[in-house]
Amino acid sequence: MSAGVRYTLYHPRWYRRRVSVWWWLQSRSYTGFVLRELTSVFVALFALVLLWQIRALAHGPEAYARFLDRLRSPLFVAFHAVALLFVLFHSFTWFNLAPKAMVVRLKGKRVPDLVVAGANYAAWVVLSAAVAALLLRG
Repeated sequence: MSAGVRYTLYHPRWYRRRVSVWWWLQSRSYTGFVLRELTSVFVALFALVLLWQIRALAHGPEAYARFLDRLRSPLFVAFHAVALLFVLFHSFTWFNLAPKAMVVRLKGKRVPDLVVAGANYAAWVVLSAAVAALLLRG
């Protein structure tokens, strides 16, 4: 160690620019990102309602009837409407991001982004139709 160097216990404060709490409203892409991340909260809440439904089913027909009565309240109807909108937003943004996250190559050439996203949308429509057919059949 050099005799001329003095060390102190204190660290200098670095300059940090203050950032507003509303930084994400300054750009459309930032706003979309934050809203997309917010959708996970509604998906988690919907998962809890689904677990609650399974619990009600396990406790018999009376418990399930009480559960269905609670779901008819305006609060739950509004929650499910908002949750549906957020899940649709999440799905659309995810499918639009898929070509950037997963580069597909055929015979050494990159598959166009529209084809990759279109394949995701097509799979979504086919699987939704299959689930609807199963549920509507009885």
